[in-house]
Amino acid sequence: MSKISKVMYTRENYLKQLEDSEGNGLVKVITGIRRAGKSVLLSELFHQHLIDNGVDESQIIDIALDDRDYAEFLNPDVFLSYVKSCIRKGERNYILIDEVRMMDDFVSVLLSLLHKPNCDIYVTGSNSRFLSTDIATEFRGRSQEIHVWPLSFSEYMENYQGTEREAWKEYIEFGGLPQLASFKTRQQKTDYLTNLLHTVYVRDLVERNKLPNDRGLTDLIRILAFIIGFPCNPLKISKTFDSVLHQKITDDTVSRYLRYLQESFLIHPALRYDVKGRKYIGTETKYYFSDIGLRNSILDFRQIEANHSMENMIYAELRRRGFMVDVGRVETREIDTSGRQVRKKLEVDFVANQGSQRYYIQSAYKLYDEEKIKQEKSSLKLIPDSFKKIIIEEEDIVPYHDNDGFVRMGLLDFLLRPDSLSF
Repeated sequence: MSKISKVMYTRENYLKQLEDSEGNGLVKVITGIRRAGKSVLLSELFHQHLIDNGVDESQIIDIALDDRDYAEFLNPDVFLSYVKSCIRKGERNYILIDEVRMMDDFVSVLLSLLHKPNCDIYVTGSNSRFLSTDIATEFRGRSQEIHVWPLSFSEYMENYQGTEREAWKEYIEFGGLPQLASFKTRQQKTDYLTNLLHTVYVRDLVERNKLPNDRGLTDLIRILAFIIGFPCNPLKISKTFDSVLHQKITDDTVSRYLRYLQESFLIHPALRYDVKGRKYIGTETKYYFSDIGLRNSILDFRQIEANHSMENMIYAELRRRGFMVDVGRVETREIDTSGRQVRKKLEVDFVANQGSQRYYIQSAYKLYDEEKIKQEKSSLKLIPDSFKKIIIEEEDIVPYHDNDGFVRMGLLDFLLRPDSLSF
């Protein structure tokens, strides 16, 4: 049974990004998977922040376009007429628009508002197509994306009445969609995630992309859920459809479906990167889920492999912290049993980049013995540069530098401390 007592989360990281963006002349676009908390962030937390900092309620124009009460505002002319009637001269006006993509011709509407110097504009959207190249071009660089993920583990702990390990057992199974906090039983959480996946995410993708049915898309999500942590490409997935599911689906169709899933933020890619050659390898990609609970729901909560889930969690946390995340590859030459020299390719789980910072990270669920430790370190030892190399272990350990100069830290310590990588 859940031990969460409240359902409101502070979302301090995202609120700080909004605060820092006030009055910068850009359209602030809050993106993220549906039900990640974008609307609450904009219309409750940020709205209240403005009030608390002396902004008069009359200066805030807050419209939720997915609310039936605002149906007439889906017409851009009606919307603009209303907003213009509310604008206060001589004051900064905050325009908060939830699910702006539902409005016809929303780009021209936002551009029209941008021309008004006393309008500060914030909008939400649940699909990256909203920020497509064409739209970004029309904005002429006058938009700023703030991407909202489901609750991090540290956010999840804000309202959890129990130990970190108890919370972890729930989090790794059900994930971090904020609404889960309102459910008391395991069955309620299971039903919520299962229904959400099929009636919101899949249905939305089918309708938005005019697919004939959801069979191929649902099966693709299931395949991706099975192969977390394994590199794949559309051709390989197409062959899996044929051999395992006995379905004929072309690799072009798989590519298109993968794009739809990424546009909806349900999955995120990690490209393969040749560390020594300093170039991307375009043959295969790994895919991770925005929320591990949704991943588990497509598998009916029957295959929650802790090692793969842990890898997904680390990827998502790095992305939350603003890192670009790739999968590293290094090559070495070894002598085989017949005395021949052979090339061997080793993997670095994550290469995390942010500005001039770079970290090489291994996800190690259990380091049972010296042989396992040697295996996890082997790829890191082949990296020629001096950027920090980190091994994250599932065990609760105090962070330390080992004899090879690598940082060893526990998973929960990594997740709960925003500055954990700087150890």
